[in-house]
Parts: sequence; C-alpha cells; structure tokens
Amino acid sequence: MSNTMRVGIIGGGLMGREAASAFGRWFALEPFPVRVELVAVCDLQPKLLEWFRGVPGVKLLTQDHRELLASPDVDVVYVAVPHNLHEKLYLDVLAAGKDLLAEKPFGIDLAASRSIAAASEKSGRFVRCSSEFPFLPGVQRVIQAVKSGKLGKLLEVRSCFWHASDLDPSKPVNWKRQVRTCGEIGVMGDLGMHVVHVPFRLGMNPVRVYSQLQKVYTERPDGKGGMAPCDTWDNAMLHTEFVSEGREVPMRFEMKRLAPGATNTWSVEVLGTDGGARFSTAEPKSYWYFERGKEQVWSRVDLGHQMVFPTITGGIFEAGFPDCFLQMWAAYAAERAGVLGDRFGCVSPTEAVRSHELFAAALTSHQTKTAVAL
Repeated sequence: MSNTMRVGIIGGGLMGREAASAFGRWFALEPFPVRVELVAVCDLQPKLLEWFRGVPGVKLLTQDHRELLASPDVDVVYVAVPHNLHEKLYLDVLAAGKDLLAEKPFGIDLAASRSIAAASEKSGRFVRCSSEFPFLPGVQRVIQAVKSGKLGKLLEVRSCFWHASDLDPSKPVNWKRQVRTCGEIGVMGDLGMHVVHVPFRLGMNPVRVYSQLQKVYTERPDGKGGMAPCDTWDNAMLHTEFVSEGREVPMRFEMKRLAPGATNTWSVEVLGTDGGARFSTAEPKSYWYFERGKEQVWSRVDLGHQMVFPTITGGIFEAGFPDCFLQMWAAYAAERAGVLGDRFGCVSPTEAVRSHELFAAALTSHQTKTAVAL
C-alpha cells in the first residue's frame, strides 16, 4: 500500500469542507507515516464545488459521484450526505473498489446498516465510520482511567451530546428534522454514534434498553412562507445496562437537540467504587478525576494539546474541534496502513451496526413503554 492516501469527497458541505481543512494541516502531524492528498470532490451544488477550487491538489470537481468513483486517482472516499443517501452511496463506493470513511449513522436504519456492513466485509475494503470527539485529550484520559482498572468496580456510566439550537421554533426545517431523510431514529441517528463510540470500544455493550423519546416541535418554517412537518425525535434518553465482572452496571446515553444552554456539548463520565473520571467539551481543558479517600474530593487537571497523534502544536495550547477532526483522520489513515497499534481508532462497521441495534430497540422500548433486551 502506498504511503500516500488519495481522498475523494462526496458531499462538499460542512463536514466535507472540514475534511479539506484537516488535509491542509496534515503536515502538523509529526512524525506520521502516511501522506494525504485531496484529489476529487463531488457535490450537486455548483456553489459548494466552487469553494474547493481554492484547495491545492484537487484535480476533479464533479456533480456526478460515479465520475469520482471511476477516477483511478482516488483511493479513499469520504461520504458526508443525508442519511437516506448513505446506503446507495456507500455500496457504490465499495463496488468501485474504494476504501470508505462513512459518516454516521452508517445508514438510515438497522437494515441499511447491516446491508452496508455485509457489503464491506464481502468487498474486503477498509471501512470505518466518523466520530471525532473521543480524540480530544480529556476523553483519552477518561479512557485511560477505565482501562487502568483503578476505578474499582464500575457503578455507572453517562455519555451525552447536547445541542440547544432547536429551542428556537422559528428555525427553518432541514433534512435532519424529517423521517424521510434523517430516519425514524431522529436525533439518535444524528448524535448517537458520538455517545456510544467510547463505551462500545471499552466493551460496555448494552444488554437492554429503556428509552424516553421526545418530539416537541412538530412543524417549522419551510423557508417559503409556510410550515413544514418535523416528525423526527428531538431528544432521546436511553437507560441501559452492561455487564462488568458479572454484574449489570447502569449506563445512560443522552442525545438532545433541545438542551437549554448547550451549544455543542459532548460529555462522558465513568464512576467506580475506587475512583471516577469525567470530561465535557463545555470545559475543553479540564479533566476531572476522583480517588476514594477519607474525604470526597473531585480534582481537576488543566490539559493542553496532548493528542493521540503528536503534532507540532505546543503541549500547553488548547485543543479544539479542528484538532480532534484531524486526529480522527489520522487514526483512519494509520489503521488503514496497519500502524495504528494500541491507539484509539475510528468506529468499526460492527460497532456501527451495534449502535443501530440499540436505536432500533429504543424505538420499540418507547412504543411499548418497556425495557427491550439486546
């Protein structure tokens, strides 16, 4: 395998441009065994394609994804499109013999997710799914604390992702607010992969779920002077248990578009009999830990730029979203090249399907008002 990874992007919107930005800062990774080049971009909107004309190295701009997939210059394809387009485009990528970094939730529903995973295995291509936040230094400290065993017997786990922008009822409708494009799982499809990635990777696999789902705003302005239906779930709280040392441990996942005061807040907390660890992007430099003693005290560590993959950035500086997005791509490139080692990696197809199994069970739980086994 070449040490240069040539990438094509299908979907030149917010995340597509974020990927281009990450590739433009690739030289900040040091030392790193894989080079990356953005060589092709596909989007249906000419205005979005025009933005990529300013990106060095891009050879192909097209409105036809089949033209991008036919290019011999493309090794890896990053697809960032609405959920209803995932299955077709992901299968097209695999059929074209390209590797894939998929956006979450890896298909609009469980059936689509399983179809993509099966095609991935059959094709033999390298496939992973997007989830950036675990690559922040504070999250990595939580992961290290759990792996160390120093927390003792686990008591409970919480993993959350909160937004507040949808509190405004005058916000126009978009594709994430309608089942036909976002999926029946709603906010779980939009934010759920982010909250399950770390627990799943730590072996915290739910055995049952009881869900509480909310639809608050059932319509929004359509941008044309009228109103359009909003039929996806706005908020989701999933109460689950996983087995640790033969005991069931409570674990709660929260995914909310209506979370007062939260701009874009991701958090994780793990509590045990001997200690605890927690991190929130609301305090991006703060890692909190607890050690059992005579007094009950949580201590705070002021973190710097201690990333999974070292960069030229000084260790005292703060890490932000562009940094964890770059780290996620570095993890993808390293694992694809077989040099990830014991470092944290991107979401696997198996984990992506497991998330959909959880979300499908959550829909059943809410409908029946019962706990559903997984």
